[in-house]
Amino acid sequence: MPINELEAQSFHWLVDMLESVEVGLVVLDLEFRVQAWNGFMENHSGITASKIRNQVLFELFPDIPKAWLTRKVDSVALLNTRAFTSWEQRPYLFRFRNTRPITGTEDHMFQNLTISPLSGSTGQVEKICLMVYDVTDIATGKRALERANEQLAKLSMTDLLTGLLNRGTWENLVDAEFERFRRYGQATSLVMFDIDFFKKVNDTHGHLAGDEVIKHTAETARSNLRQSDSIGRYGGEEFGVVLPETDAEGARIICERIRDAIEKSVVQTSVAPVRYTVSVGIAQLTDRPKNHMKWMQQADEALYAAKKNGRNCVVVFE
Repeated sequence: MPINELEAQSFHWLVDMLESVEVGLVVLDLEFRVQAWNGFMENHSGITASKIRNQVLFELFPDIPKAWLTRKVDSVALLNTRAFTSWEQRPYLFRFRNTRPITGTEDHMFQNLTISPLSGSTGQVEKICLMVYDVTDIATGKRALERANEQLAKLSMTDLLTGLLNRGTWENLVDAEFERFRRYGQATSLVMFDIDFFKKVNDTHGHLAGDEVIKHTAETARSNLRQSDSIGRYGGEEFGVVLPETDAEGARIICERIRDAIEKSVVQTSVAPVRYTVSVGIAQLTDRPKNHMKWMQQADEALYAAKKNGRNCVVVFE
């Protein structure tokens, strides 16, 4: 077979491979005019190679970050070395629709990108090759894993019944607020409150109704707190609240609002309507407690005094 014919066949195989490979191949001159555009790019862009040839890339794809890509290409051309970018740094260069049936939850194709210099016979860089890899499956899997880990982390901090902070997480916030007071000395108050005669609710209506009362208490308290306040479920029917930058009188006003809202409400449980009340203890932090546990003890003593005073009331620790 003549040499020219062999070369022609080799060239044909090479072109066929470049057209069928599952990687986007784009060749640009240094003015960003498109010189080559393979089948992958045709399929995902809807633009044929003949139509895009010698067109400036940014004019056809105005959403490509021009300053960023220009910087990358200039660096590759100057240093005559490859550059890489992953989907984690930039999700995509070309906003192509995701066509993977398995990962149909994503609306666009995630891409890794390789930028390579192409030198002429003189050794000078004359053109740039962009290689676009579809990594949607990898990106989707990693993002799903990250979301799952975030959810697990949230669940480890949250009380499942109420959605409030669980005891361990909330106690850590009490400790942090105690240390913040020692450093800055700003007024801060701690609240402990629980449901009056909760055992009677369970005994009369059952534990499912009791759970609904606990959830109602959590929702009512949370809706009457500020964004900066931190509420947690401390025990079965007991709750705690950290009120930063709040003195005892400010805390009493907030707690009276919660107590009054609960007293006036009726919980329509699956068994029967339930009316109930709560007792509340408040401790404004001073220099006296040696640690956050002593501070919590003060709030607990105030709660005990509220119970002793007939329940359905708010007591401030003296």
